[in-house]
Amino acid sequence: MNFDFKQAVRIVTACLLATIFAVPQNLVAQAVAAHVVSPADLHKAAVSVTQSRQHNQQTIESFLSSEKAVKALKAAHMDPQEVKTAVASLSDTELAQMAARADGAQANFAAGDLSDRDLIWIIVGIAALILIIVAVR
Repeated sequence: MNFDFKQAVRIVTACLLATIFAVPQNLVAQAVAAHVVSPADLHKAAVSVTQSRQHNQQTIESFLSSEKAVKALKAAHMDPQEVKTAVASLSDTELAQMAARADGAQANFAAGDLSDRDLIWIIVGIAALILIIVAVR
């Protein structure tokens, strides 16, 4: 029994065409439409991520710009400007974590839960962590 290549191609083509015409086109269109993301949704998501990143970056920079933070960084022999520059190179997740820590430290200090010494240690710790993350990359 010989294998006839032309006959095999005809059979595969016939099966393919039968399948294409047997499936309703509106079913295929619905399946494709269900997985498409609109440009407006993409734009909203991009704007949201950008705004969140800017807010987190501003939170950390304002925390590190305070008079106590600058004094603490200089006392630990760290350049405050270098730390602020390094903030921009953090990932979104790292930036969000650092901003949460900075907010928490500011809230605890404002409530009187932290002493000046504790705040200095937190500032130096956050700055060191930022510099380590940037240096590892």
